[in-house]
Amino acid sequence: VAARTALWLDGWHVSLWLVPFWFGVLVALAWGLRWIVRVEPMISGSGIPQTELALKGRLTFRWWRVLLAKFAGSWLALFGGLALGREGPSIQMGGAVGAGFDALWRPGGEERLLTENPYVVAGAVAGLAAAFGAPVAGVLFAFEEMRCPRVPSLIVIACTAAIGAHIMVFGVFGMGRILPFASFVTPALADFWIVAAQGLFFGVLGVMYNHTLLWLHDVEARQTLIPDHWRALPPLLFAGLAALFLPLLVGGGENLIIFVGEKPVAIGALVLLLVLKYLFAQYSTVAAIPGGLLMPILCLGALWGRTWAELGVAVFSPAGMLSPDIAQPWVLFGMVAYFAATVRAPLTGIALVTEMSGAYTCLPGSLLAGYVAAAVANGLRCPPIYDSLKARIRL
Repeated sequence: VAARTALWLDGWHVSLWLVPFWFGVLVALAWGLRWIVRVEPMISGSGIPQTELALKGRLTFRWWRVLLAKFAGSWLALFGGLALGREGPSIQMGGAVGAGFDALWRPGGEERLLTENPYVVAGAVAGLAAAFGAPVAGVLFAFEEMRCPRVPSLIVIACTAAIGAHIMVFGVFGMGRILPFASFVTPALADFWIVAAQGLFFGVLGVMYNHTLLWLHDVEARQTLIPDHWRALPPLLFAGLAALFLPLLVGGGENLIIFVGEKPVAIGALVLLLVLKYLFAQYSTVAAIPGGLLMPILCLGALWGRTWAELGVAVFSPAGMLSPDIAQPWVLFGMVAYFAATVRAPLTGIALVTEMSGAYTCLPGSLLAGYVAAAVANGLRCPPIYDSLKARIRL
């Protein structure tokens, strides 16, 4: 959605009337987003913490309200070009659909406990599998991140839901791989110490991401300059400027990942893209705006990974220790390591990036980078980002 919006705005310098028109649309979107969140507070943010709390029996919701409001709110946020993903909304909407099936087969009131409910688990798994085209990652997410009980019946249900979602998006809707990186080749075994060092460094970067995100949420919530019903306007205005002058920044970041994975990029341009995307991705999450975190996290991991590769080539290539021709795999390792450090679900991150890219030859490096990054983040005693966000939800 965001990419199509940026494409539509591409000719703004010829049709100048597009600029005031689009910023007027963004003002309307800001008001609409805050109104939707006030009507149904359960849809705020990615929706994954709410779904996890519901599965723990600590939260109830009206499934049809969450489904409709989350669809509308996340679509508006993506249409506005915010740096948010579709996977969080897909998981929450999938869980809401599962709660709807549960209400259909076991009537008992709209708002009842959904503790370890298999329908909700199946819906959440299908949502992630469909959003990323990654059925294995969808199943792993349920048991590694959402911490569902590892009982045979629930494993079978989760696998069935993931396979069904995969068949729909690939067989019926014709969706292909999100990232065309299947040709990436893993580094030589002698360079794997650099992969371990990357995991070590990215573990620290993931902790920094979690801390700055929560700090920004606190600062934005305490500010009194912007009225509550206009709190979504500043990030939307940022998105409007990005769409006009640097369209690669808008949206969750799929196009930016492909760009840094396939194109030659100067180190100065990489640093600029990294700084702007980091600020934009974090600022897009304020004001309880509905939208996912996972794709922006992967995008930042790709940017950090390409920067790491360029610096590594500059330092080690003259000594013959790192080939300048294989900088691409470090983008994948960066995505895995950054995901593992922030979300603290390394297996899910490894499966997710591998399925999205098709780069199965890079799997050994992904395993090493992901587990080292997760171990470093745990050693620094930083909670996973979704645990921190769950703790902030008023029950």
